[in-house]
Amino acid sequence: MHDLRKKIFESGKTVSRKARSRQQSAQGSPASSRGGSRAASRQASEDEESSDYEYAESLASSIINSEDGDEAGLTSPAETLHNNIVDLLDQKRDSGQDRADKLTAYTELIRHHPSAEEIDAQINELIPMLLKSVRGRKTAQGVMWALKALMMTILTSGGESLNDLVYPTLKALCQNSDYSDDENELIKATAIKAMSISIMCGGGSVTAAEEFLEFLMEIIQSDGHVIDAGDNGTVVTAALNAWGFVASGLDDLEDQSTEALEAFTEQLDSSDVEVQIAAGSNIALLLESAREYEEETGETWNMRYDQDGLLRRLNALTKESSKSISKRDKRQLHSNFNSIVTSLEHGKGPGYSTAKRFATNPHTGGNRTDFHDDYQEYGYRQKLRIQNISIVIDTWSLSARLGMLKSILGNGLASHYLNNPVVRDLLSGAKTEYTSTPSKDKHGRSDKATHGKKAMRGVSD
Repeated sequence: MHDLRKKIFESGKTVSRKARSRQQSAQGSPASSRGGSRAASRQASEDEESSDYEYAESLASSIINSEDGDEAGLTSPAETLHNNIVDLLDQKRDSGQDRADKLTAYTELIRHHPSAEEIDAQINELIPMLLKSVRGRKTAQGVMWALKALMMTILTSGGESLNDLVYPTLKALCQNSDYSDDENELIKATAIKAMSISIMCGGGSVTAAEEFLEFLMEIIQSDGHVIDAGDNGTVVTAALNAWGFVASGLDDLEDQSTEALEAFTEQLDSSDVEVQIAAGSNIALLLESAREYEEETGETWNMRYDQDGLLRRLNALTKESSKSISKRDKRQLHSNFNSIVTSLEHGKGPGYSTAKRFATNPHTGGNRTDFHDDYQEYGYRQKLRIQNISIVIDTWSLSARLGMLKSILGNGLASHYLNNPVVRDLLSGAKTEYTSTPSKDKHGRSDKATHGKKAMRGVSD
């Protein structure tokens, strides 16, 4: 079996084929990209110029205060994690709450301080213990914490044989309904997410990935009924997001493109905004893959669909005005589908702004007529910022991967990007820019000193 994550990294699948030459000049600054947002042909305001996603490096300061321990003799993160794992594996006299507390502490520690060395040293005991907690299904809360710990463990270790060990248990869990409706919803959605991490980061093969996409397609096409989660927006959204995440690692999606496009188009009529947005993003990812294939080979996919009809449906969602949708959801819907429509109409990735600005600065002298309509588009507006690193989000593949990583790591994403090769591989090849010094928060502290905080700015349209 060839590790799918390594295949992605070696092939440069994270970025568009046309943009892969950028990797040669950006070695040592891993990441990946795609962006989108639609705007009228007008001069954009200054506020629009900084519509970035920004992450401050998060430190688990409630557990430990520094990477090496301070002069007062505090335990280092590596030693703390080692002790935590030893304690976690010793569950002989633990109550259910004790186990939940240990899993919580373990998960939060590696969320902020990933250490593959410590985890790999105990991986042969950790994985069976976590799977036993999942299979036991004593409480919904216990299963959820075991799933979160399992995802964090796989994402940090990146072990090449993990998928074969964990996938069958996760799929069985996804198909069971042992709890209340609300608890089943969360467990199934989290199990789907864990399966995608197992495939992408735990040594899953291309064949395993394709089989998983088929399973996800069954969930999407049946509106969740196939796993006893009928018409459940949370579960269907999880399946759509997992499909985009895993599909971003495959070079050839042509064989399943027509079926997938039909399924995603049907989900545009969902009453759940998150389902609609996830379906729209997958449509953009599919059509982007087809466009890249054509640019590279001169051949087109045998993908049958009504292009004009699809664009009309997507455009309608940019103006959706149903009173049954909250103002917040409506804004989110309009913003995302403006991005998707712009992507399809202009052959761009997500977060692309067609709004115009002066290519030169009119404030340095002269008047407007001197510039002869010297305008340029703002272009890609979404960026992931970590300390002094700025990663442009300019491909739907990168957008799908970043979305999945954010949903799992939260404010630990920065620490994993800086210290976890698995995460860096998933974001490898993106256009990456550097500033001379790490950015500072409003109190003048650098990102590295901003403990436990995540600053995000939305995309302006």
